[in-house]
Amino acid sequence: YSNHYSATRYNGALGVLRAIFNVAITSGTLYRNPAIGIKRAKARPKQLTLPETKQFERFVAELEAGASRNSQNCADLVCFLAYGGFRKSEAAGITWADCDFEKGEILVRGDAETGTKNWSIRRVPMIPEMVKLLQRLRSGRPDEPAESRLMRVRECQKAMDRAAKVVGMARITHHDLRHLFATLCIESGVDIPTVSRWLGHKDGGALAMRVYGHLRDQHSVAMAQRVTFAKN
Repeated sequence: YSNHYSATRYNGALGVLRAIFNVAITSGTLYRNPAIGIKRAKARPKQLTLPETKQFERFVAELEAGASRNSQNCADLVCFLAYGGFRKSEAAGITWADCDFEKGEILVRGDAETGTKNWSIRRVPMIPEMVKLLQRLRSGRPDEPAESRLMRVRECQKAMDRAAKVVGMARITHHDLRHLFATLCIESGVDIPTVSRWLGHKDGGALAMRVYGHLRDQHSVAMAQRVTFAKN
């Protein structure tokens, strides 16, 4: 199986296999898990190629200019994911009732429908761009009930691929927009444990450190250049 599929898919399949055998153990059918000795494949971390701010703005503008009747909705989804770091499945379930404009937070509920991991609830702060996005959406849909979902499309990968090609940037996925949010947060000085909580990680920042640790180091070096013993 490992000769035909990626390490990520292989490890996912192995996890399912182990879980199936664990069910058999729990029911008393087996006494030990025969898959426990199978080693996981070493997965190479994905090299993140994310757009710069100006490039992202051109990317969104190209999405808006698309010929589809959902062009604006696609652009809104891309911005919503990038400004909040949500998973695609989470964004699909967020309603107006989940947006607390007084506290400047968006409530993300974990359940089987949205696909949020750990069935948890977390609050993601609204960055200024998110506030502007939501205010524009609300002003255009003032009569929608609180239970109405914000996003009118669940995915837009084809539109994203087309727009990326037009503006000359690397192809990105919905999940890459989550990386973009985390990257900009860290580059803006937000500490990794805080970013990890905003993303919904439950490991205290361990995963975020593996993925974004180099950004923290770069930021640290940049900040060090501001420290001087010289008098003004």
